[in-house]
Amino acid sequence: MAKIYVLNGPNLNLLGAREPEIYGSLSLEDITVALQARGGELGLEVTCLQSNSEDQLIQWLHDAFAGKSDVILNPAAFTHYSYALRDACAALTASGPQLIEVHITNPHSREEFRHTSVISGVATGVIAGFGIDSYLLALEQLARH
Repeated sequence: MAKIYVLNGPNLNLLGAREPEIYGSLSLEDITVALQARGGELGLEVTCLQSNSEDQLIQWLHDAFAGKSDVILNPAAFTHYSYALRDACAALTASGPQLIEVHITNPHSREEFRHTSVISGVATGVIAGFGIDSYLLALEQLARH
């Protein structure tokens, strides 16, 4: 069974409570349950993790690198400036696994500082603006490959 890491960056632990008019009313736990259920249907082992710490996210990317595992990454605020996270993503994708950058909202329809992603250039693909479905679409794409 293929292992997929779903990594969530800073403040995503507050989903459902933080700005529900922007991010929706589903919690991170709701997203985890949906991803693990769909992953099971697709024959995938889905491990969902969240950290507000850049170094922890990088360590999980290194774990995916070591295990040759694909990754779904919502880097949250780190999207716009974390070159260390970008380098870990680049190492992962250069070694074979796929990495799909996801966002619940469409960053390009929001504040200008959100329009730049330092991650996108090394990601296999980007899915944004579809709420929880951004994650599910990424999972289904990885299952195809």
